[in-house]
Amino acid sequence: MEPVTLAGQHVRLVPLTVEHAQDLLAAAMGDRRTFAYTWVPDGAQDVRRYLAKALTDQAAGTALPFATTRASDGEVIGSTRFMNAERWEWSRARVHPDAVEIGSTWLTASAQRTPVNTEAKLLMLTHAFEAWKVLRVTLKTDARNVRSRDAILRLGAHFDGVLRAHMPAYDTAEPRDSAFYSILAPEWPSVRDRLTASLAGIPDRERPGR
Repeated sequence: MEPVTLAGQHVRLVPLTVEHAQDLLAAAMGDRRTFAYTWVPDGAQDVRRYLAKALTDQAAGTALPFATTRASDGEVIGSTRFMNAERWEWSRARVHPDAVEIGSTWLTASAQRTPVNTEAKLLMLTHAFEAWKVLRVTLKTDARNVRSRDAILRLGAHFDGVLRAHMPAYDTAEPRDSAFYSILAPEWPSVRDRLTASLAGIPDRERPGR
C-alpha cells in the first residue's frame, strides 16, 4: 500500500509523517467529549507514541495512515487510516490487499458534523474498491459508541454483528465489545451513489435506489 494523497472538494488526505506531530497535537486539543472510545493523542508524548504506532504498522505493510487536512487552507483537522490489510493465501499474485479496514478516524470538534467525514470516506472507499480492487472494506467501533455506529450505517455499510470481548477498551481496563460493519465490492456502486448524493445535498428520498 504505497502512500498516496486523496483529494476532494472539502478535504485532502495526505500521508501521515512525523512532521505532522505539532499539527496533530493542535487538532486534538479543545473539546474532547467525542473522543471517549478511541485513541486520540493527548499531549506531546502521546502524539509521538501515536505516530510511532501508525508508522510502524505502515512499514509492516498492514496500514496506510493519513493526516486529514482541510482542502481550503491545509490545516490538519484529524487523522484516519487504512488498516488491518488482508492478503489471502489463494491470491498471492495480487499486488494489493484483498480486504482492508478503514478506522482510527477522528476529527477535531469544529470539523465534526460537516461534509469532511463523508467525503473522506468516499475518497478512501473509492481508492480501496477502484484502485486496489478489494473485495471487502471493514469498519468497526466500540459497541457502546452509538454516534459512531449511526455514522457508519449512514455510509450504507452492512451491520455484521458484535464480537464480544474483542480488544482492550480505550477508556477502561476492561475488554470492549466491537460492532463490525462491512461493504462488499458488489455493494460499492450503490454506496458510492449514496455518498455522492449526500455530499450534493440531495434529500434521502430522492437518492438513487429510493
